[in-house]
Amino acid sequence: MSKGQGQRHFRIADQLMREIGRLLVEEVQDPRLELVTVSGVQLNPDMSRATVFVTYMGDDDRHHNVEAALGKAKGFLRSRIGRTCKLKRTPDLVFVFDEFLEEMVYERPEE
Repeated sequence: MSKGQGQRHFRIADQLMREIGRLLVEEVQDPRLELVTVSGVQLNPDMSRATVFVTYMGDDDRHHNVEAALGKAKGFLRSRIGRTCKLKRTPDLVFVFDEFLEEMVYERPEE
């Protein structure tokens, strides 16, 4: 991957992260998605798929509810991104729970 393409990927991923976060806070009306934070976005090389890393607190039931709500909201989010981000092709969104942040913040050090 050339340097220009890498910078473009980084810039678009950052734009997608900000826009998805804004949409979750301002426009998605599903109460199951309250306090869900977008922690990062990775694009595949042809930018046809965006892996969206999300973080939130809760037990297994909460994880299941958030996954279901994100699956339901995926089409809405993708259509809004297509209108606001002015991309040639709107990437397919794949939501993944970001375990890295949870481990860094909530894991207790071994004694």
